[in-house]
Amino acid sequence: MIDRSAEWLAAACEGRLVSGDPNAGGPRRAVVDSRCVERGDLFVALPGTRVDGGEFAAAALAAGAWGAVVGEERAGAIDARGKPVIAVQQPVAALGALARGWRRELGAKVVAITGSTGKTSTKDILAAMLRPQLRVHATRENLNTEIGLPLTVLEAARETQCLVLELAMRGQGQIAELTAICEPDIGVIVNVGPVHLELLGTLERVAAAKAELITGLRAGAACVVPADEPLLASHLRDDVETTTFGPGGDFQLLSFENGVATIDADGDRIEIALPFTEPHNVLNTLAAAAAARRLGVTPPATLDVRFSSLRGALVELEGGVTVVNDCYNANPMSMRAALEHLAATPADRRVAVLGHMAELGPDEARFHRAVGMLADDLGIDILIAVGEGAIPIAEAFDGQRYAVATPQEARMLLDELAQPGDRVLVKGSRSAGLERFLDPVGAEA
Repeated sequence: MIDRSAEWLAAACEGRLVSGDPNAGGPRRAVVDSRCVERGDLFVALPGTRVDGGEFAAAALAAGAWGAVVGEERAGAIDARGKPVIAVQQPVAALGALARGWRRELGAKVVAITGSTGKTSTKDILAAMLRPQLRVHATRENLNTEIGLPLTVLEAARETQCLVLELAMRGQGQIAELTAICEPDIGVIVNVGPVHLELLGTLERVAAAKAELITGLRAGAACVVPADEPLLASHLRDDVETTTFGPGGDFQLLSFENGVATIDADGDRIEIALPFTEPHNVLNTLAAAAAARRLGVTPPATLDVRFSSLRGALVELEGGVTVVNDCYNANPMSMRAALEHLAATPADRRVAVLGHMAELGPDEARFHRAVGMLADDLGIDILIAVGEGAIPIAEAFDGQRYAVATPQEARMLLDELAQPGDRVLVKGSRSAGLERFLDPVGAEA
């Protein structure tokens, strides 16, 4: 609950209270979809490309909302029924300002995580490391944008001791905007890779966009960065404590045997039993361990982590076929990591069901062909390319290959081809819609 008055909320939003009791107790949380309003929620009416959320403010209040934040032009016309209505100039900016006010009110430590790939898994791993010792509130699923991040912060309870937040990026300036909202004590950059090239053009610009997190840190804060990433070197700051992870870093892996990672943690030796074996997630564990230690927390001896959905979950199909459901997103880095792990995992046959990788710019076809060549080099037995954008993957693969138009067709083809003992990787950008591969209801719709 946001346990401050309506008057406080209006000030935090940089708006004005146009109706309701200034001393009214605060809302339970903030929501931006009027269909999801529950009793006690604050409805923030955001402008959309087709409709303005302000059109639904009265309905949200009637449905039990505590109050509403709306644009100045609509505030006076709303039948508020005596409930708080806060008028603001820009609702999206007001949502961010309110979240920043609540973050300051909590006084909790904040860790912000970004990167070209693996930021969600790193967030999940770090939250799991901290929970045995701290009251943690972490980003749910992908609430990591200029809208999702504030909603995440505003969900945090008063007793929260640490916020573990994921910052998404689609272009220049967006990480800076999110950093200004959450004011991190620790910034983590998991990696820099060829993503968002359609907007940013070069890896150097991708690195600069990610490094907005470092630029936005207060003096005396800390950052955690890969040890082997020269593209970030020019963005490091003397007044921010820098910790590196990975080979040659302050936190590096000494061994990984029988599910136990032995880590050199800035000169100390720690061991963590991990519930996963993927090399990229072991590397993410190093980044998380570095952030935890900067918070004064020693990672637990056994890590119990539940990853966000569509990120490597194992699904057992009838007939002894195992599917690795990693279809939330994809880029050249994460494709390589997923294919290498597929190749290294025991199985009778290995099958890759791959969709396109989005936002790669003019070199898109080359990046996709490289994925097909890699799958071939790794000895993947069968490759199914899904959608027109993934055709270059199949064209560069010399083994048993297929190209289909939709995820539903890919599933029907797999059902024909699958044999007991097969292991199937399903991966592509979210726009490829590969979540429908495992969703028979969606397949019929």
